[in-house]
Amino acid sequence: MLRRLVVALSSLSMLAAGLNGGVSAQGLFGAPPPNASSGDNAPADDKSPPAVDTSPPAATQAPESKPAELPPPAPVLPGSPTAVVKPFYDHLGLELDPAQRKNFADPAKTVLDKSDALRASGQGECLDPNMALDNADYDKLAIDKSLRTIEAVNGDQAKVVVAFVVEGHQHRLEWKLKKIGGGWKISDLLSVTGEWALSQYQCE
Repeated sequence: MLRRLVVALSSLSMLAAGLNGGVSAQGLFGAPPPNASSGDNAPADDKSPPAVDTSPPAATQAPESKPAELPPPAPVLPGSPTAVVKPFYDHLGLELDPAQRKNFADPAKTVLDKSDALRASGQGECLDPNMALDNADYDKLAIDKSLRTIEAVNGDQAKVVVAFVVEGHQHRLEWKLKKIGGGWKISDLLSVTGEWALSQYQCE
């Protein structure tokens, strides 16, 4: 009887130890999932946003500083519309030079011819001497440094958009060209920033 009681007590103590071991094991294996989940969700959520938030600012700041560094201008192909337009940014007032009239077609040519006649009559000037510069001050160094062109050709029609910066002011002009006799001729000059067009001038 005593022996049975001892065996029973030892069995109970082993069972209790087993249960305690199970509870403690349950605590070890059960606790990590909550901790891991809270660690994965809360701290990870708390920590990853800063990591994600810190890199975008760095990524955003990099492009903000890059626009100051303009890419090198694309090479000008001989005989292209851009090749016809480019000399007007190398020499001030070239559009008013009668010797350059061969590079123009109507309606621009008619306006320029009338301007020549008005000047020859002594009645004054009709056009500004730096229309190619959007009537900005001539600063060749600033223009050469910032000048960029985009060319678009559609059959026998072409467009050359010119953009440059002078004294912190951005200027944008649009040259329209026609293909006549196998060569490109300037048919009009428009200022996007100044909102004027050469074809709209009445030089009479």
